[in-house]
Amino acid sequence: MSPPIHIVLVEPEIPPNTGNIARLCACTGCALHLVHPLGFEISDKHLKRAGLDYWDHLDIHHHENWQMARKVIGTDRNWYGLSTKGSTAHWDIKYAAGDVLVFGPESRGLSEAIRNEIRPIKIPMRNDAPVRSLNLSSACSIALFEALRQLKPVL
Repeated sequence: MSPPIHIVLVEPEIPPNTGNIARLCACTGCALHLVHPLGFEISDKHLKRAGLDYWDHLDIHHHENWQMARKVIGTDRNWYGLSTKGSTAHWDIKYAAGDVLVFGPESRGLSEAIRNEIRPIKIPMRNDAPVRSLNLSSACSIALFEALRQLKPVL
């Protein structure tokens, strides 16, 4: 069965975030794509602990770089990059099965080059927020469940 949504993490840096997102993907049937280089070893104990024993149930793919991820997943899909620099709210998108949600590294977010190649969208936050962004695994959960809410897949 095809995954309802593809989650792409571009050069993730913090093992527990990636582990939490791996668990999220295993629970929802979504594919997880990790774009290298990673900021940690895939065998990291914090990564494994965050994903618990869900790793065997995960549709996970490793990509040498961004271009390879685009090629393997397919540019014929809708690609959405979650970014504080997006202008459209994630809930204003009409998602389709097989769409791709892309998240950048925790310390710097998606590069301008990637944002120019796909459609940047945002999770709205209050205008006077004293912080710059949400935690990566929290943002991934928020965006993914809006897409799944619209798709209403049988989980």
